[in-house]
Amino acid sequence: MLDFDKLTPKQIVEELDKYIIGQDKAKRTVAMALRNRVRRKMLPESLREEVIPKNIIMIGSTGVGKTEIARRLSKLSGAPFVKVEATKYTEVGYVGRDVESIIRDLMSVAVNMVKTEMRSTVMEDAKVRVEEQLLDLLLPGNKDEMLREKFRGKLKSGELEEHQIEIDVTKTGFQPMEIFAGTGLEDMGINFGSITGVMGGKKKKRRTTVKHAREILLEEEIDKLIDSDKVSEIAKQRTQEMGIVFIDEIDKVAGRQNTSGADVSREGVQRDILPIVEGCKVNTKYGMVDTTHILFIAAGAFHMSKPSDLIPELQGRFPLRVELEPLQAKEFEKILTQPENALIKQYKALMDTEGVNLVFTDDAVKRIAYIAQELNSGSENIGARRLHTIMELLLEEVSFAAPELKGQTITVTPQYVDDRLHGVLGDQDLARYIL
Repeated sequence: MLDFDKLTPKQIVEELDKYIIGQDKAKRTVAMALRNRVRRKMLPESLREEVIPKNIIMIGSTGVGKTEIARRLSKLSGAPFVKVEATKYTEVGYVGRDVESIIRDLMSVAVNMVKTEMRSTVMEDAKVRVEEQLLDLLLPGNKDEMLREKFRGKLKSGELEEHQIEIDVTKTGFQPMEIFAGTGLEDMGINFGSITGVMGGKKKKRRTTVKHAREILLEEEIDKLIDSDKVSEIAKQRTQEMGIVFIDEIDKVAGRQNTSGADVSREGVQRDILPIVEGCKVNTKYGMVDTTHILFIAAGAFHMSKPSDLIPELQGRFPLRVELEPLQAKEFEKILTQPENALIKQYKALMDTEGVNLVFTDDAVKRIAYIAQELNSGSENIGARRLHTIMELLLEEVSFAAPELKGQTITVTPQYVDDRLHGVLGDQDLARYIL
């Protein structure tokens, strides 16, 4: 596991290079933004509070790597991360989600992250408790220690996995509740813990196998052993200090002058986003969350608008702007082969599960990349996403017949590519269906 605090900006870029081809300028920008968060933690407390994140706007067409850069960045740093679309939110007073729910979602992500980390620390204790519970269920009221130890041995060896026992499980069903559109339970001030009776929460008998009972009981014991207050405290600190919010399609809410109707709501969304980007306290079911030091990365194609169409106050809160380059054939070649999750590696691995050896010649890769470039330039430019649909069409027959091709080697050559994708380039009507 990488120690993120020790990674230099250069090393962060190198890690991003494993998954994302090109876009060096964008990688450098986000790497410096993350390194500054580490530097900030080393400052005296009085100065630390004054250093705010330098939020970023990424400008580029769909499929060029905007979301992937932000997503990989969050994984690398172990930071809570949410991706939202600006168009899903509405100005207060309109039907739809309010922008503060972004922070509530981010906090929920952080809580789940911390719970997952804590699971490993309580797992052994939970397993011991569950084993004792299973023995009590297998030998109700029996105090014979020798018999108990004999059954313990059977449990450990797996002999009793399919044996039927009766356990108490918590009901999760509840009566339907009417909630107005755009209003979350937190917005209504409803706390799940306080309405257990309404939602269910009662125990009911259930007959199941030892194997399944162990899974149910283990989850219950893990929940009991994890300190929920400590989880909330750690998650809150992590959200406030390291949280990353990726706001996609920010260009779609860029208001234009002298407009009315829907555009009024768009500008309203910007004005609602402004406080959480500037820094405010948002009420969540885990407590108040301060957004001052959360990093916001906005992104959009800006085909029909430009960053200067955003309201001036919001522009000022995104001081770093980076334009991502359109992908060409040479980038598509690298995307197909170089990253750790490269498409060709994925398809080879999938076919290998059926005993089929899939081989791509270098010239075939070049041909696929060229076709992707031509389709993007001749119709809608969807960047690297074009490769997914081309590869599916290219390998459709092999994938369908794979179980019957076990033991064979299928070599993909330029001729193979042209035969399978025949007519796609020349027929623009057909090309439109290849996304």
